[in-house]
Amino acid sequence: MASEQEIAQRFWKSLRSDRTVMLGLPGIEGGHSQPMTAQLSTDEGPGQMWFFSSRETDFVRQLGNGGHAVAHFASKGHDLFASVDGFLEPRNDRDMIERLWNPFVAAWFKGGKTDPVLQLLRLEPQRLQVWLNEGSLSAGVKLLLGVDPKKSYAGKTADLELKRGNA
Repeated sequence: MASEQEIAQRFWKSLRSDRTVMLGLPGIEGGHSQPMTAQLSTDEGPGQMWFFSSRETDFVRQLGNGGHAVAHFASKGHDLFASVDGFLEPRNDRDMIERLWNPFVAAWFKGGKTDPVLQLLRLEPQRLQVWLNEGSLSAGVKLLLGVDPKKSYAGKTADLELKRGNA
């Protein structure tokens, strides 16, 4: 049985690999989630998520100076699902842009790192919920053997309140 911290570590490891989340602004009227690529800075710990966007998008305009955001994540193998609640804010930290810049980000900004529409966003997670998922074959075999699915799911979830630098 994994501890909540171990499950959270598994989430951060999976996010480093897969990186695509559905990022949304639930407090905004008509708000919706959209796919965004999470960038993680190793020197700030696993709790910080950064996103490159454009000032010209409705998403960034609706965000304004910052607000509540939710990121939903499913690993490529669907063996892990997560929801991250936190505070999302625009940040134009030149050092962070330099550290996180890569060819995939560059493809979106013709003006490079100094493109006037470039907007770096920082998500400060406040709550992390993670669910580990067994394959349907394994779950089906357990059900056939009379194993209570609720009991076999024990120890496969994490619900953590996060503080800066805690993940």
